[in-house]
Amino acid sequence: MKTAAVTKLGSLKELDPAKRGQLEILDFPEKSPDSEEVKIKVAYCAVCGSEPHIFEGNYFAGIQLPRGIGHEVSGIVAEVGEKATRKGLKVGDRVAANFLCFCGICEYCMSGKQQFCPHRRDYMRPGMAEYVTWHEQQIYKLPDDVSLKEGCLLEPTAICVRMVDKMAPKIGQTALVCGGGPIGLMTIQMLNLCGVTSLTIIEPIEKRRALAKTFGAQHAIDPLSQDVEAEVSRITGGKGFDCVLDASGALPMMSKLPELAAMGGTIVYGAMYPLSYEMPLNLSSYLYTKELTITGVYVAPYVFPRAINTLSRLNLDDFTSKVYPLEQAYDALLMNITGEYTKILVQCNSGLE
Repeated sequence: MKTAAVTKLGSLKELDPAKRGQLEILDFPEKSPDSEEVKIKVAYCAVCGSEPHIFEGNYFAGIQLPRGIGHEVSGIVAEVGEKATRKGLKVGDRVAANFLCFCGICEYCMSGKQQFCPHRRDYMRPGMAEYVTWHEQQIYKLPDDVSLKEGCLLEPTAICVRMVDKMAPKIGQTALVCGGGPIGLMTIQMLNLCGVTSLTIIEPIEKRRALAKTFGAQHAIDPLSQDVEAEVSRITGGKGFDCVLDASGALPMMSKLPELAAMGGTIVYGAMYPLSYEMPLNLSSYLYTKELTITGVYVAPYVFPRAINTLSRLNLDDFTSKVYPLEQAYDALLMNITGEYTKILVQCNSGLE
């Protein structure tokens, strides 16, 4: 079975090929499903923004090589274990998946905190492959009006749903998204559905600012050429934003976000940050005087059924336009870091649409 796997660590942004991380297509043993597992013939696997970071070693510790990648997956059910019957899945069903499997019986799962389940990675098998075998719990049947290209975006859609949950916007509140990558642009669409006002994006790439406006953003700020604080003050009448999301991971912006939030506002830090990064925070100004709620998002427990229902409400054309074959997965990752396309898909088996 062909699988895209990291075989060498290094920065993909490095111009010297000898110092770059390396991705190869390796043959891994094909796994038959156990009694509660489902085997998927993978149609598409989207490149996640976390995957180039794997090569750099700044965000993940103790990476063992070779390591298969890919977790934003859609495909066709190829085999069903004899006890994988609770969701009614059958061979030929069009499906998408959550790459994590929660045990359901640990203290965290039983207390509504699945994201901390110590067994959540037991089934974390790489999905940028011809086939992947996961537990039935992880698999979701796609609605008829959602294509397989759109379906592979289920996992990032679920992340966005949870981010919006944690922002907790109310109709008429103001909202700001920092970062116009896939997560930021999906969340812009969801916040627009929620009825927020003065919806604003901070994004340096002009194409993505324009795209955000087609998705419902009323204002767009270029942090390279505009005074962000002045623009936020102008847009909000000096009050700041009720709901703030960082989907950029741009470190120069991180300590500025509390200043951009309104009194009693909520800030969600939803990107990935270097393991060694520490952000200064004036407790008196932001937690005492402004009573800000500051939180983060790790994974997306409990929201996948709602994310499935949300997929057809999103405009995903720009997220599915650039597709590479599995044999060119390394090129797909290199293209991903250029930011030229909103999202990059890898087609793992041809003929599945």
